[in-house]
Amino acid sequence: MVHVDEAGSGFVEVLLSNLVLTCVLLLACYAAVRWYVRDSYRIGGFSQKHVFITGCDSGFGNLLARQLDQKGFRVTAGCLTEKGAADLAAATSPRLQTLLLNVTDSASIRSAVEFVRREVGERGLWGLVNNAGRSVPIGPTEWMQLEDFTKVLDVNLIGVIDVTLQFLPLLKKAKGRVVNVASILGRLSLTGGGYCLSKWGVEAFSDSLRRDMQHFGIKVSIIEPGFFKTGVTSVDLINADLKRLWARLPQDVKDSYGATYLDDYIKMQGFSMNILCCPDISKVTWCMEHALTAQRPRTRYGAGWDAKFFWIPLSYLPSFVSDFVVNVLLPSPKDKASS
Repeated sequence: MVHVDEAGSGFVEVLLSNLVLTCVLLLACYAAVRWYVRDSYRIGGFSQKHVFITGCDSGFGNLLARQLDQKGFRVTAGCLTEKGAADLAAATSPRLQTLLLNVTDSASIRSAVEFVRREVGERGLWGLVNNAGRSVPIGPTEWMQLEDFTKVLDVNLIGVIDVTLQFLPLLKKAKGRVVNVASILGRLSLTGGGYCLSKWGVEAFSDSLRRDMQHFGIKVSIIEPGFFKTGVTSVDLINADLKRLWARLPQDVKDSYGATYLDDYIKMQGFSMNILCCPDISKVTWCMEHALTAQRPRTRYGAGWDAKFFWIPLSYLPSFVSDFVVNVLLPSPKDKASS
């Protein structure tokens, strides 16, 4: 009789534990399906919505401008060069308009705001995409001078802030969207120079902007791309600038790194970039488009499989883990101190 009772109670325990597990799994599945359905809802009236994009000469901005134009949005594309503007205009419908924009020049930004104001009228600006950016100078911190940091910060951070502040009145009219392009390097500082600093700044600025502007119906999203093949990640551009930085170093600093360090750095960085950089930049522009068209845009978008499954998870691990990854990807100086 005792054995029967024990067997019966054991069966009940197994049944209950399995029931709890089943309920948890069903709730998780329900939550995932509900999130997916909500995430798929889109706004309408694209033809009545104006979007302004910076950095449209090439890369993410160029592709996004063409994507949105094909969907009927009224796109104004800011380009740094006349050639970039002309090439984009030739590849799109007459509905898309281009203008020259230097995000480091407040007067240039004001001119762009006035142009867009005339276009949008009382409807206001639906979307602002801060995409313009630069990477170089980038490399070991000791190789930098102050102006090397400011060259990048002026474009990637101060430019984003200036453009956003000047366009905010038009965005408030439309209760629109701000989409800021950061990077996984805004979570992990993998190299020296202004690039990582600027992207950490974009993350912080976007968070404070989102909290402040949610009261006015403005939604702010951050795009965090992994490594993609664009002008920003051009190995030739980065290597040429590394050689410039190396050439101006004092001899004692060069000696501390070793005669072969520059070549080793360029070789290992080139090898890493060729492996990591994805040619399909539509993975990034899909995120940008979703942020502009979803009824409930996400706060952050990890763009690319490397961002989702490697870099972003890595950013949550202890620092010694990310330090190890960087040490694997880049060479060590000759005069490296023993630990």
